[in-house]
Amino acid sequence: MNIEKAIKTKGMDEVTIVNILTNRSNEQRQDIAFTYQRRTKKELASALKSAFSSHLETVIWGLLKTPAQYEASELKASMKWLGTNEDSLIEIICSRTNQELQEINRVYKEIYKTDLEKDIISDTSDDFLKLMVALWKGRRAEDGSVIDYELIDQDARHLYDAGVKRRGTDVSKWVSIMTEPSVCRLQKVLERYKSYSPYDMLESIKEEVKGDLENAFLNRVQCIQNKPLYFADRLYDSMKGKGTRDKVLIRIMISRSEVNMLKIRSEFKKKYSKSLYYYIQQDTKGDSQKALLYLCGGDD
Repeated sequence: MNIEKAIKTKGMDEVTIVNILTNRSNEQRQDIAFTYQRRTKKELASALKSAFSSHLETVIWGLLKTPAQYEASELKASMKWLGTNEDSLIEIICSRTNQELQEINRVYKEIYKTDLEKDIISDTSDDFLKLMVALWKGRRAEDGSVIDYELIDQDARHLYDAGVKRRGTDVSKWVSIMTEPSVCRLQKVLERYKSYSPYDMLESIKEEVKGDLENAFLNRVQCIQNKPLYFADRLYDSMKGKGTRDKVLIRIMISRSEVNMLKIRSEFKKKYSKSLYYYIQQDTKGDSQKALLYLCGGDD
């Protein structure tokens, strides 16, 4: 059965629709949506909008966008009303590659007729703003084959000198070192840092800065050290304790399903003993659960 028939079925055949959309690549979903609109003169997202529960609607809506459209809309939503949902902003900006950020920026401007940087500046402040804007510009060096150990040692020493060694933190220096070198170089800088400081970098951040800035630096360092583990931790945090932080869970499952989901699943099982699939089964329900389990891809 195809999407068109499933929509025309009395009461709408949700199982078939979820099955089709979650078992296709994003490129295939774009083709399905394009074909549906050409044949029916209606947008697929609009045709499905009123038929699903709110959580399932959120999943399907996200799946029908391109990755850059989805993340641009998540960033816009994080800054929409008074106050900013810094958590979403931090996660997306700290974890995406230069190329991904450039594409999100292009799409954001196309959809919302403004630069995301302007929206960040109007919605955040102080040192946190400096870090977000520096990361958002996507000017990090790309990983290269030449490793300059002198530069690595220099960066590690500067991180220590600008933070733990002195009274008060030179945040500008930290921002510069955390946002300009390649990920490969930064991984080695963080290792080398331990030879200068009595704390590792995560502990140093907790000692030196607070609030959104602390959260952003922690997210950045965790992404540098091990990105799949970073997302495994965020998924676990979204489901632990009472209630599920559905927005975080849904966003990560949609955005990572075709990027590094197998690695995330592996890190999750290694750290939390049970599989990501098991946790989703325990913490979600209904049709949205089926969709998330399909995106997870299997039990480990």
